[in-house]
Amino acid sequence: MKQLLLVWIIVSLIFSISRAANAQTAVPITSSAIVQNKQLIDPAAATQAWLATVPREQREKSDAYFEGGYWLALWNFLLVVTISIFLLASRISARLRDFAENVCRESRWLPLQVIFYAIPYFLIVATLSFPLVVYENFFRERQYGFATQNFLPWFREHLIGLGVGIVAGTILLIVLYTVFRRAPRTWSIWGTIVAILFMFAITFIAPVFIEPLFNTYKPLANPEIRDPILAMAQANQIPVKQVFEVDASRQTTRVSANVAGVLGTTRIALNDNLLKQCTLPEIREVMAHEMGHYVLNHGAKLLTYFGVFVLVGFALTPAFFNSAVTHWGSKWAVRGIADPAGFPLLVLIFSTMVFIATPFLNTVVRVTEREADAFGINTSREPDGMAKVALKLGAYRKLDPTPLEEFIFFDHPSGRARIRMAMDWKAANLPAGESPVTEGSSTGR
Repeated sequence: MKQLLLVWIIVSLIFSISRAANAQTAVPITSSAIVQNKQLIDPAAATQAWLATVPREQREKSDAYFEGGYWLALWNFLLVVTISIFLLASRISARLRDFAENVCRESRWLPLQVIFYAIPYFLIVATLSFPLVVYENFFRERQYGFATQNFLPWFREHLIGLGVGIVAGTILLIVLYTVFRRAPRTWSIWGTIVAILFMFAITFIAPVFIEPLFNTYKPLANPEIRDPILAMAQANQIPVKQVFEVDASRQTTRVSANVAGVLGTTRIALNDNLLKQCTLPEIREVMAHEMGHYVLNHGAKLLTYFGVFVLVGFALTPAFFNSAVTHWGSKWAVRGIADPAGFPLLVLIFSTMVFIATPFLNTVVRVTEREADAFGINTSREPDGMAKVALKLGAYRKLDPTPLEEFIFFDHPSGRARIRMAMDWKAANLPAGESPVTEGSSTGR
């Protein structure tokens, strides 16, 4: 669920931290075989044939759902701006700071003041943002047929998520404001280190302590599905001995899987929707894709990329923060960067940077997803399975966007791009002379 707080902005950028391993590659073939196969398979025509299998009403519904997300991104950003300005202009943030100082007057431990500021702050923001959150994550999901929960179970999990967010956010603020006080000139560097360590810590504990709060994980019992997945994992030196199944169907109809964790918490998991809705070739392809993130070090790479973004953001923040405090600091009763009362201003500045940088952040993630797609198809060797999964994901992700849409709004390759990759791979790897038969077309290619 989306929380309009800095911690959620940072945590939402987290990917699994991983280490290097040897990737499988496709069997080499000759250039003459590729030419001959492309005469049998026209990848562009095959891609359009797969897309044409989706009924028009389903495409329109999917497009409407995904395009509505464009507006939701704007409304979430504007809500962050509105709440932040409201808390500053009304001096609610300053009153929370004064309250924390009064409660902790007898204590010299300054982090305690941050705790008494942070908890009510997060509760206020969660309350003000709840109408949009409940619409976006409950009513809208049910409207489009993706949610399977009634309101009370959903609300219970929302409260659990809020509790986790408050704990994590409070810990982050304690450390950040300690850095602000003790390193007034170099806090941007130390703050970046803190953010990276925080993301790493979340990645480490999430599979063991956070995810089980929302779902039940149990070992996958079916050997016909489990053993091929473990075989791929062992071939790529992923240190797991079992595959977990998660009961996501009680919350959503979406298919999903992941290879999560680090330093002993690594775990391969797939949700029961994937088991119910997909064939073994499709499951193999999805799991190979997820393993690709691990094998290709995407977690570490993304952590580095976003660490650079955080560093740039923190480096630019003092100029905007000090300028705002110079103009309105007396009205807001904000004393400086080390004053918790200025936290809404930090959220406002950083949220604006993230919003402006959204196309570039999405592109960074989308590139890694495309690399994982390539690894997945080379490992599973299931081009039709990849195409079928792309169509299933197309239930809630626009299948055939314009290039500009894909650049700005897509953090994964579009369905069209994924199917085209699968058909290109099929044309390049189908043994020369073999007659291709693809379920996405009414005729062989």
